Amino acid sequence: MAHAEHTVTINRPIDDVFAYLADGRNNRHWRSGVVEINRTSDVDGEGATYRQVLTGPGGRRIDGDYRVTKYDPPRSLEFAVIAGPARPTGRFDLSAPGTGSTTVRFSLDLQPHGMMRLMSPMITKTMRSEVANLDRLKIELEK
Repeated sequence: MAHAEHTVTINRPIDDVFAYLADGRNNRHWRSGVVEINRTSDVDGEGATYRQVLTGPGGRRIDGDYRVTKYDPPRSLEFAVIAGPARPTGRFDLSAPGTGSTTVRFSLDLQPHGMMRLMSPMITKTMRSEVANLDRLKIELEK
C-alpha cells in the first residue's frame, strides 16, 4: 500500500481550520495541482461530492472527483477519490494543542492494483507532494 502523511500547526482556531478544509472549493487556494473544483451535491458534510480537475503528468488534465466519507467536526474529515486514474483515500485529523492553534495531519493511502503496482514509487512520490501542500494551507490560513 502506498502511504504519505504530513503534519503542520496552524495559528488559527480548530473550528476555522476544519470549516475551511470541509469546503472542498477552497482546495484550489492551497493545493497546487487543483485546476478546477465544484461541489456536485446538495449535501454538506458526509456524502458531499466534488468534481475536481487536477494537473496530471505532462500537464494534462485528469479527473480527481471525490466524496466525503466521514465528517466529524472539528476533529476528522475523510474522503475517497471516486474518479480518475488513481483513487486514494484521504484523512485530515485535527487537534488543538493550544488556544488559537490547530495541528492538522493529512494522510493519503492507495492500494495499487494490476499495472499500477509497477508505478508505486511514482505514486508514492506524488502522494508525498500532495500531503506536503499542508505547508501552503498554513500560509493561506495565517494571512
